Amino acid sequence: MARFHALNPAAATGKALDLLTAVQNKLGVTPNMMRTMASSPAVLDAYLAFSGALSKGSLGGKLGEQIALAVAEANSCQYCASAHAVLGQRAGLDDAAIQASRRGAPLDARTDAALRFARTLVARQGLVTATDVAAVRAAGLSEGEVGEIIAHVALNTFTNYFNNTAETDIDFPVVELLEKEVA
Repeated sequence: MARFHALNPAAATGKALDLLTAVQNKLGVTPNMMRTMASSPAVLDAYLAFSGALSKGSLGGKLGEQIALAVAEANSCQYCASAHAVLGQRAGLDDAAIQASRRGAPLDARTDAALRFARTLVARQGLVTATDVAAVRAAGLSEGEVGEIIAHVALNTFTNYFNNTAETDIDFPVVELLEKEVA
């Protein structure tokens, strides 16, 4: 059961209503995560602004979704793994690419390097090495694209932490989290 209340858009007022209406108009639905964030319009507004800015980046929708899937698994966020499995399909990922992104399985060299770097950022709390940066750069990603990977990790870590804390009710087809390897 959810720890935080998902705001009913029909009961929303002021800035929360404006933001939820914009989400509904853009997506055709108002996901529970955004309804839950709307209890603080500042939180929802920050999320929408950050995700909107990244949607205009050079990494593209597919790689952005693959990063979201990898980060959701790394942070054990079932809501986000479920949401991004659907959003990944909408971005053009097939089931094999979705599973590979979640598992850290090989795809192509550029995507592998980007996802490895994203998982390293999460695991090391941003304290990556020069070797980590050189590896992602050697795969053909520019400094700007590496910056966008960092931003995607930050955005998705925010939503993972938010949903894990709120225990947001999953309103997408539920995806079971993968079991983490025990070291």
